[in-house]
Amino acid sequence: MEEPLTLQGLNSMVRAAVSEALPSRYWVTGELSEVRETTAGHCYIELVQRDEATGEIVAKARGTIWARIYSLLRPCFLEETGQPFAMGLKVLLQVTVGFHEFYGYALDVCNIDPTYTVGEMARRRQIIIKQLTDEGVIDLNKELPFPLLPQHIAVISSPTAAGYGDFCDQLLGNRYGFVFYPHLFPSPMQGNGVEQGIIAALDRIAADIDMWDVVIIIRGGGATSELSCFDTYDLANNCAQFPLPIITGIGHQRDESVLDIVAHTRAKTPTAAAELLIHAMLEQSIFVGNMMQGIADAVARRMESEQQRVHSLLNRLPLSAALFMQGQKARMQSYVRLLGSSAAMFVKEQQHRFDVWQGILDAAAPERILSLGYSITRINGKAVRSPDDVAPGDEVVTTVAGGKFTSTVEDKKQKR
Repeated sequence: MEEPLTLQGLNSMVRAAVSEALPSRYWVTGELSEVRETTAGHCYIELVQRDEATGEIVAKARGTIWARIYSLLRPCFLEETGQPFAMGLKVLLQVTVGFHEFYGYALDVCNIDPTYTVGEMARRRQIIIKQLTDEGVIDLNKELPFPLLPQHIAVISSPTAAGYGDFCDQLLGNRYGFVFYPHLFPSPMQGNGVEQGIIAALDRIAADIDMWDVVIIIRGGGATSELSCFDTYDLANNCAQFPLPIITGIGHQRDESVLDIVAHTRAKTPTAAAELLIHAMLEQSIFVGNMMQGIADAVARRMESEQQRVHSLLNRLPLSAALFMQGQKARMQSYVRLLGSSAAMFVKEQQHRFDVWQGILDAAAPERILSLGYSITRINGKAVRSPDDVAPGDEVVTTVAGGKFTSTVEDKKQKR
């Protein structure tokens, strides 16, 4: 049996083998899953590779950027990419491969190519923009009508941000005296909590949606490197589909975030966002002023026209009155003549009707009927109309043309 190796001895052999097999510097791509800076200025990283289909980690390695190199690479990376060297970024690193008896396999980072990270960031932004476009939501917020009088403003910002103070000062100090009612919905504006903070603020605004005219997301100032927190899909999707117009004033004139792209309107700074609202109010003030002036002019023209009409009527009144009186007099005379003629005709017609009725009444008079040989027999003052009205022995009175006589009923016969 050969003499066994110690673990240190075996690791030394591995170290020598690795050094001999991989003697050069190599460019390697990966995702930063951990970045830790030490007080001494060193930076310890963990680099991973993920399966593009599943997202599962398929490779992992530790790495070190020593303070002397990191102090040069970090500001260069920040300037080129606009991002701090932080976890979640995809990077292209130049490394040497090493193996230590105690610490094991590790990479020593010699250089960083920031252009690769810039490309990956742009690619990720383009993927988000394409997804929002394919889903048909990227322009939804832009299509909302902007409020005519944007006075009630839901502001999403950090309460300590200078940009928030500038925004409120600009609104309250506007030279036109317009009144605004801004209300702060606090949210982090940098770091990992930005996405969740803004979405939570939007949810609180949506709970009382009728209270607000417009939403303002402002940040103001800060490093361009902190812009990536506004380039997430969930944040952009929430803002794109929010039912109120969203104005962004994140304070980056050069760069445009995905949030800026989906917002209704992008302002360069918080102060510019306030000016946009003031200008909207000014436009309506001018419009209303023009309308009021137009109404006043129309009323003045109408009053002048009516005044001229009244003067014309007053001038024509004496002649019109004379003509009217003359016409009424002629009509009255005509009515008098017509009334006399009508009254005479009416009297004549009524006299004729009276004569006709008088003849009818005379023909039906009892005296005339009796003179024709008719008589009226009564019993107890009542006319006898039927044999049933009398009985044998009854006394009846018979009236004839010359007088009356009394009779006693001896017998009666019914008409057959």
